[in-house]
Amino acid sequence: MPEPCFFGYGSLVNRATHDFPALRPARLKGWRRAWRHTDLRPVAFLTAIPDPDAEIEGMIAHVPGDDWAALDQREWAYDRIIVTDAVTHPLRTDVEIAVYAVPEERHHAPQDRHPILLSYIDVVVQGFLREYGPDGAERFFATTDGWDSPVLNDRARPRYPRHQTLSPTDIAFVDTHLHELGVRILQPD
Repeated sequence: MPEPCFFGYGSLVNRATHDFPALRPARLKGWRRAWRHTDLRPVAFLTAIPDPDAEIEGMIAHVPGDDWAALDQREWAYDRIIVTDAVTHPLRTDVEIAVYAVPEERHHAPQDRHPILLSYIDVVVQGFLREYGPDGAERFFATTDGWDSPVLNDRARPRYPRHQTLSPTDIAFVDTHLHELGVRILQPD
């Protein structure tokens, strides 16, 4: 029986946001990331969307205790999609790999009332910086759609539940890339 694994492409890349053991770098072909809002959450978040010309980096890990239910609960706004054959990874065992993606019929563009949280971006970029270095974090920005969406600057009072403290260097990296992309930053009320 194949070992169940998941492919994380956002906050799951940041080891500080979870306790999943034995994460390994991996690549998912035929998908890219996008910022989306759905009626399931008050703010925008990352999803994977099919794109035959794209490939994204992330991490794979074994589903603890083979218990999809616990991971499904963490990723409750997503569908779990089997993508085993599209993932390049270092594991030598027989695996079944899933990616979590928002159902397409629930996709909406983020807007001022449903922005992307800067604390969420910080967590994701921090993970890519630690796992893939600056070049990998730059690839994160390049392989993610939706940077025309508003971003709420919630760093002073983070709203993202798994927020992390970033170094001044990491903050500067995020801010520079957002500025270069022309991202509109909203200030909290």
